Amino acid sequence: MMVTDRKMMINKSTLKNMLGELPFTAEVYWQFRQGGRPLSKNFSMQRTRKQLPDWVSQASRHLGTIQQTNTRRVLLFTTLRYWIEHATLMGVTIAGMGHDVTLAFLPYANWHSPVNRFDLRRHNAYIKHILKGAEPLLKTVSLLDVKTSQEKLPEHLSRAIDEISTRDVQYTLQIEDIDPTSALYHLRLERNREAAHKALVYLQENRPDILITPNGSILEMGIIFQVARQLDIPVVTYEFGEQRDRIWLAYNDEVMQQNTNEMWAARQDSVLSSTQQEQIQALFVSRRHADLWENFSRRWQGLPSQGGEKVRQELKLDKRPVVLLAANVIGDSLTLGRQIFTPSMTSWLKHTIRDFAQRSDVQLIIRIHPGERYTQGPSVADIINDNLEEIPEHIHIIAANDPINTYDLIDIADLGLVYTTTVGLEMAMSGVPVIVIGQTHYRGKGFTLDPSSWDEYSKLIDQTLSGTGTHRLTQKEVEQAWNYAYKFFFEYPSPFPWHLLHFWDELETWSVEKVLSTEGQALYENTFQHLLGKPRNWLKPIQGEMYRDTKRAGTNGMVKPK
Repeated sequence: MMVTDRKMMINKSTLKNMLGELPFTAEVYWQFRQGGRPLSKNFSMQRTRKQLPDWVSQASRHLGTIQQTNTRRVLLFTTLRYWIEHATLMGVTIAGMGHDVTLAFLPYANWHSPVNRFDLRRHNAYIKHILKGAEPLLKTVSLLDVKTSQEKLPEHLSRAIDEISTRDVQYTLQIEDIDPTSALYHLRLERNREAAHKALVYLQENRPDILITPNGSILEMGIIFQVARQLDIPVVTYEFGEQRDRIWLAYNDEVMQQNTNEMWAARQDSVLSSTQQEQIQALFVSRRHADLWENFSRRWQGLPSQGGEKVRQELKLDKRPVVLLAANVIGDSLTLGRQIFTPSMTSWLKHTIRDFAQRSDVQLIIRIHPGERYTQGPSVADIINDNLEEIPEHIHIIAANDPINTYDLIDIADLGLVYTTTVGLEMAMSGVPVIVIGQTHYRGKGFTLDPSSWDEYSKLIDQTLSGTGTHRLTQKEVEQAWNYAYKFFFEYPSPFPWHLLHFWDELETWSVEKVLSTEGQALYENTFQHLLGKPRNWLKPIQGEMYRDTKRAGTNGMVKPK
């Protein structure tokens, strides 16, 4: 019976792939057998279908009141249902500002499961049917419909596809060492290559003034970013973090790299006002005490600070120097592609754990990221157990769920070791010297120790712990850390009305019409201009609704709705 069922499944899959190559079969089937419905509930765009006429009407009314000048040809690209819905809202709004906007998409329901061509084309027909309600204000195109010759891709682009496919697997499985023979890797490689071929053909024939895409580091969004750069087409990538009412933007760069160099070069000499000092201090205190603060939606600590001395007693620490290693979540988006002299964060952890196991003159505390509570990938604890036969008495492991506040550990630390976690910045703000291994946004800003080789890494550890080195943080360095933290949290993100995870709720406050109004443009016009490629003037920070109190939900780094 099982063999018969398996043969039926294989035959059904084979038949769907065959039908998927025949013109109009999937579209006709979808139209007459499904009655225009989605293939599944989790791919439903019915909310968009219902609200799209209102969005278009509001944007069109505004368009009729303005004089159209400096119109830009804008191409918005994305894939996956939730990104497509959000990009549709953005595209209609930008079109209402007088620009020529096209929304391009690929109709995948997810990025990690195979789909036959027949079902993929049915997804495609469904999305096109929904988005037809945006025309002619917002033009739409499916890259699935683009015909390609499958000519050999440029070498640089081929390498980028391999790198992005690897990153896709790391991101999906939350691992760093991937199996290049795995089905998932081959699925991502196949899809990414197809996306590159289609994007190359389409962009050569329909060159926009600006291309806008989410993220730019992974999946098909990363591919179109690379294709656009290959063709020297300006690109803006965007993402959402833990702050509501805020968006991260990057011009001709992957936004998840969080490149703050231009901002810091322009703003590092700007002294914080008393109000700004109070704001960053209030944020720091709220994080320390496991509170939510203003528009921040993530509570990483499980309990408030209990005090450093209490933790010292609980861990039975003595007078030997304390080294705090604060780990990221393995495979976290903010660690991928951040290596400088190590192959990965995992390789750094293995190296460091083995080295410290051999020296009992210090006490090493390994703080596993509390974010592991929300992930399904391997734990840093697995790396420790795989590389140490037994845990020495001078090494202490704090699990993600342990009732210990990270800030209490900072209080008793003599040295911090981090890959890219923001805890490194907060250590510097607390006066603790911190060695930064990965290419994180605060590295090289004047208040961290930044080795570029294994030898330099080892020497910095020895020099800092010897008590005779020159790497202790000065008062000026601590002040710079606080200065940078304010700039990063409050000036680097731009005001934006619709967070990806909350935009249906936020539309109740910020309709398309209201965003396009005088009130809305006073808050968000600069952000939309930067989305359209206008360089940002870091000497004049964007002002916006910095502290609007709203309902909160959690996200960190690269947004990955379920």
